[in-house]
Parts: sequence; C-alpha cells; structure tokens
Amino acid sequence: MKAVPPVTLLWGEDDFLVREAALALLGDTKATEVDAAEWQGSELQGLATPSLFGEPRALLVNDARSLRKETLDEIARYLTTPDPDATLVLACVVVDRGKVPAALQKLVEPLGEIRKVDVARKDLETWLVGRAKQHGLDLAIPGARALVETLGPEPGQLVAALGQLQDVFAGQRVGPREIAGQFRGLGEQKTWDLCDRAFGKDLPGAIRSLRSIEEGGDEAIMVLGGIAARLRDLLKVRSLPDRMPPAQVAKEAGLRFDWQARRYQQQARNFSMEQLVELHDRVTEADRALKSGSTGDVVMPTLVTAIAG
Repeated sequence: MKAVPPVTLLWGEDDFLVREAALALLGDTKATEVDAAEWQGSELQGLATPSLFGEPRALLVNDARSLRKETLDEIARYLTTPDPDATLVLACVVVDRGKVPAALQKLVEPLGEIRKVDVARKDLETWLVGRAKQHGLDLAIPGARALVETLGPEPGQLVAALGQLQDVFAGQRVGPREIAGQFRGLGEQKTWDLCDRAFGKDLPGAIRSLRSIEEGGDEAIMVLGGIAARLRDLLKVRSLPDRMPPAQVAKEAGLRFDWQARRYQQQARNFSMEQLVELHDRVTEADRALKSGSTGDVVMPTLVTAIAG
C-alpha cells in the first residue's frame, strides 16, 4: 500500500471536486475539519497527540488559500517533525485559470504531495458518463452533452442531477430527449456559474460567463433574478454563526445540499453583512433600470463588476 505523505495539498477551480478528492484521500479515517478562516491555533495539537485507542488521525483544512502567515508558519514548524501516523490535507480552491498559491506550494513541496484536481471541459461529458455508471444510470454521450448544455459545467450540480435522473429513468438509456423532458425550463441554471464566479471574486471569469450567457440569448432580467436569488441565500448564510456545520446551514438557509451550503459559506465570507445589503440595493436599482428601458449590455456588466471587483 502506498504510504500517505504527512501533508497533501489538493487544489483546483471547483470546490466540489477538490472536496471529493480530499474525502477519497482520507478514506475511512475520521478527520477533524476546519475552515482556514476559523483556525484557532490548537488544531495541530490534536493531530500530533496519539488517540486513546490508536486510531489514525487526520486534519482537513478547507479554503487553505485563506490561511494567515502565522498559521502557515505554525504548520511549517509542525512539518519539521510530523507525526508519522497522522495526515494533514490542505484543500485549496482557486479562481478560474488560477495557480496554486506560492506560499502553500513552498510549504508542502519539500516533503508532501501537491495534486491538481480538475476535469477538463473537453473531458466533462465522458466524465459524466462514468459517474452515471457509478449511479447505475445508463447515460449516453449525447445525453451528457445535453445535460451540460442545460445545467452548465459545474460538476457538483451535474452529479446532483444524475441522482435525480436515476430516480426517474432507472433501467432506461438516457439521451437528449429524457434530459429535455426532465430539465425543461431550467436553462437559467447557467446563471449559477456566473454567480459562483462573481461572488467568488473572480471578476475575469464572471465577465466571461456573463458574455457567454448574453451570446446564448438569455434575457437580462432572468439573469438578474438568478443573481438576486443567490444574494438572498448569501444574506441568510451570512447571518448564521461562522462555525455552524454545513448540514445545519443548509437546513437553516433552505439549501438543498451540504456542499452548496459550504460553497455559500465561503462566498459569504467575501463580504460583510453591510456589503451584501448594499449589493441587494444595487440589484434593486438594476431591476428598475432594466424595467425602465436600459439595456442588459450596460446594466449587467456594471452590476457584476460591483459584486466581483
């Protein structure tokens, strides 16, 4: 069996894929989990202290790019003599076309593993077909293509959709017709990608996503509705305690998935409550402008820049 290094850095552009890779790496090991923004300073003590019954120990740090310098120094000191029976996993999500943060690379490179986690856009349909088989779903390549075109390229949303398709089409081959019948009217979900990039502070990616939506002919007022819905969710999440577990956040905020709650927690931390309220006012102003005759190609880039800039 291949030995697990004392520290592993998993990084990529999609938090669903990065988290999935982290959980796969940890396997059956029950890990202590902490978000970088909530680091208290005692986490490594638990990693270095043998458990009473000798179980393997692990620490998973989410959003590792937000680790403060003093925390990186603390981890570096631990890694000079790491516990051989403990595993440290750093999960880092970067912006579109981003690179692994240099500070994290310098920290991990000498004695750990750095692994990029992604699915290239050209491989997404094949990847979806493979994931469908894991669900026991017979998804054809044209069906996978139709699913991506309908819901967008976000892996977490696509995997959730596979579960829905399995419930409806168990034992059947799923192609474009079945996808259209199941998800008709949900093309606006492409706006989710725009919201993820904008509220994730990825301005270049958000502008590219907006242009793609405009080229697809979607009405600006519908896109604005998607942004408003995301903003309302972030306001709910921001009002909850920072250390609340994602499952409870999902329940309190009315979200469908734990991974969605975790993503929204990360996005909400990019803004103070006052900033979110101010953005809500700007969305209201944009709505008035569109309904008063202003064009989407003027109103929407200004709003997206205000969010992501």
